[in-house]
Amino acid sequence: MSQYILAIDQGTTSTRAIVFDLSFAPLATAQVELQQHYPQPGWVEHDAEEIWAATLKVCREAIEKAGGVAHIAAIGITNQRETTVVWDRKTGAAVHKAIVWQDRRTSDVCAALREAGHEKKVQDATGLLLDPYFSATKIAWILDRDPALRARAEEGELAFGTMETFLVWRLTNGKSHVSDVTNASRTLLYDFNTRDWNDEMCALFNVPRAVLPKTAACDAHFGDADAQHFGRAIPIHGMAGDQQAALVGHGCLKPGMAKCTFGTGAFLVMNMGASPPKSKNRLLGTVGYQAGGTFAYALEGSIFSAGATMQWLRDGLKLIKSSADSEAIASRLADNGGVYLVPAFAGLGAPQWNAEARGTIIGLTRDSQLDHLVRAGLEAVAYQTADLLDALRADGAPKIESLLIDGGLTANAWAMQFLADVCEVEVARPQFQEVTALGAAKLAASGAGLIASLDGAGAATSARWTPNMAAAERDRLRSGWRAAVAGALAAAKAA
Repeated sequence: MSQYILAIDQGTTSTRAIVFDLSFAPLATAQVELQQHYPQPGWVEHDAEEIWAATLKVCREAIEKAGGVAHIAAIGITNQRETTVVWDRKTGAAVHKAIVWQDRRTSDVCAALREAGHEKKVQDATGLLLDPYFSATKIAWILDRDPALRARAEEGELAFGTMETFLVWRLTNGKSHVSDVTNASRTLLYDFNTRDWNDEMCALFNVPRAVLPKTAACDAHFGDADAQHFGRAIPIHGMAGDQQAALVGHGCLKPGMAKCTFGTGAFLVMNMGASPPKSKNRLLGTVGYQAGGTFAYALEGSIFSAGATMQWLRDGLKLIKSSADSEAIASRLADNGGVYLVPAFAGLGAPQWNAEARGTIIGLTRDSQLDHLVRAGLEAVAYQTADLLDALRADGAPKIESLLIDGGLTANAWAMQFLADVCEVEVARPQFQEVTALGAAKLAASGAGLIASLDGAGAATSARWTPNMAAAERDRLRSGWRAAVAGALAAAKAA
């Protein structure tokens, strides 16, 4: 009997495949880096065909390393959320490059809708705020490029999907046009109260209902990957957006449990239980997961630049040769020298939600060094996380006993100690870092009936950091950060 799970982790900067056994030990891994396209400032695109080719490549490589396709019982998929693809239902070809979640080209549309007074009804229906981050305005932008495209969409000739939906379409050779509820809840079109597409939102954002996929629980049967791809048909049984998959991977299955993933961006997500959460502090209400008969909502705070800040320091300013260099640099400085970096390269996410804000450096003196800028980049991640925790508490969320973390930046021990100090909370890192893929694998195993439940499925902890910063120092640092953010917002308003 096949006893392995193939997890596809389709991310922003790479596509990865990991084969797990049923104790969820990783047996084989393959990864391909992806190219991002920047046709204009603030615009970010992916080539959907490149992602499809990368997916086939890494899956085939991981399957071969794990001993062959006969061992694979099911496939789980997790993905970069909100990234938008529209394709021809007959040919499967995308009609435009995929518009990535970081893309800001529809900022003006969102601002106009906000000024027209629509944000409250949008938030009440979807849990989300008006921001180009989400999929709806991206879909409309693609269709509005050409009147013929919109007409074809209205006639049902075109299909929309975020990356998991596009991959399932391709894997099933067009037999399945389906999304899971977590990804659907990131579109601005899904009513998280009724758990269905919302016709009023479709009309508001000018998105034809005909392009939308069906929705299903995260452990549903989404179709079978055709035998032509891997040598035999394999059922697809698990699917969730990357942050919700990480929630499951960490085992945050009880209300009040929270995790934060520090990848390209950083995403703090708390399980809020069975009732739709209503944030008064500009956090996002979203679907946490639906599996094993349980439907859990979540509150989420999104930071647009975390690992991306380190990439900028490395590739843009060339201040470090690798992200690991930042730990040594930060450690050898006595303090931050009063320098703050607000990494609003693609606007600011929660709790400010300002699409027009841009990166800002504040506090430079003649004593400032390049090292201070590197340290400021690391510190910014902690300050933004602390802002999100404050917003959660203001929304009445329970106090977090331990913040579960994953992502590439968590390898930086200095940054994680600073995170614990500034947030005044224990920070715990699991031994296995690919928690997003782990969550997808667990959902697939649950859907295929290979495990009894998701309970007790948390990743084992390998490192903990406890806060030891004096309260006065924490307050001083955070006051400086708030002033820096105020400066960035003032500059955006004046521009």
